Amino acid sequence: MIFKETNLEGAWIIEPERLTDNRGFFARTWCQREFEDRGLNSALVQCNISFNSQSGTLRGMHYQIPPYGETKLVRCTQGAIYDVIIDLRPQSPTFTQWVGVELTAESHRMLYIPPGFAHGFQTLVDQTEVFYQMSEFYHPESARGVRWNDPALGIKWPTANPLIISDKDSSYADFVG
Repeated sequence: MIFKETNLEGAWIIEPERLTDNRGFFARTWCQREFEDRGLNSALVQCNISFNSQSGTLRGMHYQIPPYGETKLVRCTQGAIYDVIIDLRPQSPTFTQWVGVELTAESHRMLYIPPGFAHGFQTLVDQTEVFYQMSEFYHPESARGVRWNDPALGIKWPTANPLIISDKDSSYADFVG
């Protein structure tokens, strides 16, 4: 696997290293040892799938507070998304900064998201599926979110007005750090 650190400390873009031949390719998408060698959380307790039928669907910006903060490894397994993370760690030098990465089924690229980050995405095509590996079980009492279009955060989404967004996601308050 090829690990590329983003400008937000602890967040990584991970690309499979393809071994190609006349059949296609083979690539590893998970290796506990490679994650641990970089100091990344390798404890995975849950996997989730999000299927989105329409382009322009927005999900986010979600996170869980301590002691249930979660590491996520996110990959688009069908279609394409614009995946966004926001650093919400108050002591971080990149506090309230965000990164957006296009993840597609064709690229097999993944985004490693440490605890203390809000996460969300917008679908770029119809029939998009997203696969999450999680380090923590879902804990409803610890679930939080920030507004996807909070002007103080200034996230630049591919579609300024999402076509589909849940009432819950659209009603989150602006972030107050």
